[in-house]
Amino acid sequence: MAENSSNGDGAGSMGSMGSMGSMESMGSIMVDTKAVFKQIYGDLKKELLHDPAFDFTPESRQWIDTMLDYNVPGGKLNRGLSVVDSYKVLKGGRELTSDELFQSCALGWCIEWLQAYFLVLDDIMDNSHTRRGQPCWFRNPKVGLIATNDGIILRNHIPRILKRHFKDKPYYVDLLDLFNEVEFQTASGQLLDLITTHEGEKDLSKYTLPVYRRIVQYKTAYYSFYLPVACALLMSGRNLDNFVDVKNILVEMGTYFQVQDDFLDCFGDPEFIGKIGTDIEDFKCSWLVVQALERANDAQNTLLSENYGKTDPVCVAKVKALYKDLNLEGVFTDYESESYEKLIGSIEAQPSKEVQEVLKSFLHKIYKRQK
Repeated sequence: MAENSSNGDGAGSMGSMGSMGSMESMGSIMVDTKAVFKQIYGDLKKELLHDPAFDFTPESRQWIDTMLDYNVPGGKLNRGLSVVDSYKVLKGGRELTSDELFQSCALGWCIEWLQAYFLVLDDIMDNSHTRRGQPCWFRNPKVGLIATNDGIILRNHIPRILKRHFKDKPYYVDLLDLFNEVEFQTASGQLLDLITTHEGEKDLSKYTLPVYRRIVQYKTAYYSFYLPVACALLMSGRNLDNFVDVKNILVEMGTYFQVQDDFLDCFGDPEFIGKIGTDIEDFKCSWLVVQALERANDAQNTLLSENYGKTDPVCVAKVKALYKDLNLEGVFTDYESESYEKLIGSIEAQPSKEVQEVLKSFLHKIYKRQK
């Protein structure tokens, strides 16, 4: 189980700062952002466990407590922390006030809640077994398909957090609209992924670069790359309508990130990246198979059709050998360099130096990553 936090029956009304009162004297003193971020998760959870809109029983409160700890804080937290880091850059790099730190962390946690919602339901749809080194939530004996309702609760926690801490902000409606828009885009991308890779209808002819890019853009890039920066832009008083180019850059960056992920799934060291890739076995619309299909001759296409999507290690080995024959490692290296140059050019064309710094920070975190 992920971090455990006590219920804290005395949560009551915590105001906009939760239990951050002890930090109010910090002024501009440097703080451990990740430690504060994790602390604020506990504050938000206590509020949700005592939401006056529902008359909790002890059993239902304990269920939500356990469900949240199991699904929300267990990942790397990169999306949520990116809100805080981006907002700080947009404010000129100064240390944030306690209010600003809490609010940027709260928005970051809304994205982590959204991620948890997606993953709980995604695992059911994919019939997955493990997530973040533990059984998928629905695989727990007492959970099963109750997990579908838990996913709905996770999604509904987001507007509860936003209402409590941002209702008096001039950008409150924009925040609600942003989360709704990105959820719709992600769910639509998931639909496209599911119907493209529909079980029992394995058809590699569907796997083209435009289809791949569309799936990745909508399923991953909007909520993983654009959403954190958009939250920081709204908090800093900027109008998102003026940052369409920034959205496009971040979506392109998210696409590049997913291509890296697909490459590492096949060519990365499992001990280093922390997982064994299964894209070939799972018949995924991966960047590698799309590139292979564009380059393969008739005999190689037949080999792919006969072996892609099979769990037999011999079949998997044949596909990987074909990838090497087609020099997809070299193709990826060229793609990585070209993407980096294109992204840097687009970033440096942005008029705001602060926005440039935010975008470069994102790019440098992922460029040539190995895990």
